[in-house]
Amino acid sequence: MRLGLINSAWVQAGRGTAFGIRKTREIGFDCIDVFADPLDLDARERRLIRTECARAGLPIVSLPCVAVGLVDFNPSVQRFHADRVRAYLDFAYELEAKNVLLVIGEYIWQKEVIPPAEQWAIGVRRLQELGDHAAGLGLEIALELEPFAMSLLNDVPSMARFLADVDRPAVKANVDISHLVLSNQPPSSIEALRGRVAHVHISDCDGKVHGDLPPGRGVVDFPPYLDAIKALGIDDVVVSIELEYSPDPERIVEWVEEAYDGTAALMRDAGLRP
Repeated sequence: MRLGLINSAWVQAGRGTAFGIRKTREIGFDCIDVFADPLDLDARERRLIRTECARAGLPIVSLPCVAVGLVDFNPSVQRFHADRVRAYLDFAYELEAKNVLLVIGEYIWQKEVIPPAEQWAIGVRRLQELGDHAAGLGLEIALELEPFAMSLLNDVPSMARFLADVDRPAVKANVDISHLVLSNQPPSSIEALRGRVAHVHISDCDGKVHGDLPPGRGVVDFPPYLDAIKALGIDDVVVSIELEYSPDPERIVEWVEEAYDGTAALMRDAGLRP
């Protein structure tokens, strides 16, 4: 498996696109995930991403997209977010990426006003449409499991049920090890997603609160999760490090280097990467 980095680590530290891409390659990553909203990019930035990644020999694998309005009860809001996800998919095609990593949102008003089944059905319908669009481009959608009480997809059973209801080959799951820990999902639970995993995220946490720390900074016991991922036989799937909001942006290079070294060692010990 290849090891990548979501470039939001650099963006949130105030470092430019070109700097982040060059440093990602220099540190030793095999590929990169680009956190960039196509609705906010001008032509210059779009070209910069393409040319800098090509110059660095750094393939783009995934585009993370947060589209919580996909399950909003207002059709106009749903349509906007569906169109926005289509723009992400089109941009992913332009960048020759493999997937769009998608966060679809939460139940509103603690499930007390809008029936949960109604929001679930909205999400299913929208992902069927988007899955068809992704398939037409030769792409996949990797759905994120979010470890929060009201998230539609907050554990492996809900993810597996949603994928079954959507029933589109291009719509798969992202396995985020830190999120699995925060959702109290054991390594053995990953088996339920066999054949339906498009991407993997790795980071650490304190076991209680969403953290996205370099591996080794928290309490996550990575080897059993990596063994379970290896058992799926998904050698073509990328493991991407997710680092959000470094506590010391001035030392972001050291923060990313630490995450790379720790993750590379874990993957090597698990037999996932030389």
